[in-house]
Amino acid sequence: MLVYAPAALLFLVFCVSVLHDRRKFSNAVVLGLTVLCALAAWLYELIRSESTSGAVAAWVLLTLGAVAVLLLTYFLFVNGVRMLRKEGRSPANLLSLAAALAIVEVVGLLVTAVVVRHPVLTGIAAAAGGLALYFSFLFLCFVCYAFLYGRLRVRRKADFVVVLGSGLVGGSTVPPLLASRLKRGQDVHARLARRGGSPVLITSGGQGPDEELPESHAMADHLVAEGFPAHLIEREDRSTSTEENLRFSKAIMERAKPDYRCVVVTNNYHAFRAALTARRVQIRGQVVGSPTAAYFWPNATLREFAAVLVVYKRINAVMCSLIVLGGVLVWWAVR
Repeated sequence: MLVYAPAALLFLVFCVSVLHDRRKFSNAVVLGLTVLCALAAWLYELIRSESTSGAVAAWVLLTLGAVAVLLLTYFLFVNGVRMLRKEGRSPANLLSLAAALAIVEVVGLLVTAVVVRHPVLTGIAAAAGGLALYFSFLFLCFVCYAFLYGRLRVRRKADFVVVLGSGLVGGSTVPPLLASRLKRGQDVHARLARRGGSPVLITSGGQGPDEELPESHAMADHLVAEGFPAHLIEREDRSTSTEENLRFSKAIMERAKPDYRCVVVTNNYHAFRAALTARRVQIRGQVVGSPTAAYFWPNATLREFAAVLVVYKRINAVMCSLIVLGGVLVWWAVR
C-alpha cells in the first residue's frame, strides 16, 4: 500500500488547500497529480503481481486513450465548424478548430518520426509530444476542477450579488448570454433574501466604443423590466474587463460595508477564471456560473484556458523550455 502514499499525501494537500481557498489554480493541478499518482500506483501493483491483468489494463488504457483522442479531435472539428457558422470567423471563434488541427499535426508528427527515425525529426517529435502532454494535462485539470468549483454551494449569507457584464447587442440590448447571468443573479439574490439577508445587486460593466450606454445601465434596466426592485440595484459603469469589473465593484462594496461578503455571477465557462481573478484582487466572495449554450461552451472554455495560461506565463515558459530542452537531449541521444 506504500505505493499509494504519494497519491494520499497529494489528496490531503488538495483538501487542505481547498478548505483554505477554493479559488486557486494550484488546487486543479494538485488534484490532477493525485489522480495520476493513484493511477500509476494501481498499474504498478498490477504489473508487480505478474498476472495478465496488468498487461490487459495497460492495453485497455492505451486503447481508451487512442479512442478518446480520435473522439476529441472529431468533436472539436465539428464544434469549430459550427462556431464559424453561428458566430463568425473571428480569431476567438477558431479555437476549437485550431485545437483539432493541432492534435492531428502532433499525432502525424509522432507517427512520421517513428517511421522515418531521423534524429532531428525524433527530437522535434519528442518536444512536440511533451508539450502536447503538458498542455493536455493542464487543460484536463482546469476543466475538471472548474466543474467541481461550479458545484460548490453558495454561502448562506452575502451582502452583495455582483453580475459581470459581457457586451451588448446593437449598442443597447442585453443578449441571451448576459440575460442568463442576470437571471442567475436574480435567483441567487432571491435565495439569499429568503435566508434573511437584504443583499444589493451590483450590475458591473462600462460603455464600449460601439455601445450607446454602459452595460451596467442596460443590465439594470433589464432587471427592472423583469420586476426586480430598482432600489436594490447599484451600477458600476467604469469597467472594461473582468479584472476591472471586480476591482471597481470591490470599491463600491468596501465603501458600503468594509467587512462585506459577496457572490459574483458570470457564465459557467467563465466562473473559474473569474474566481482566480477575484482571489488576485482580494474579493471576499464566491463566483457562480449561469448556463451557456452547449455549442458555445467548448470554444469558450478553450479561450478561458488560454487566458489562464497567460496569467501564469512565467511558470509555463519555464516548463515549456524544459520540455524543448528534453527534445534536444533526445535528438542528441539518437543522432
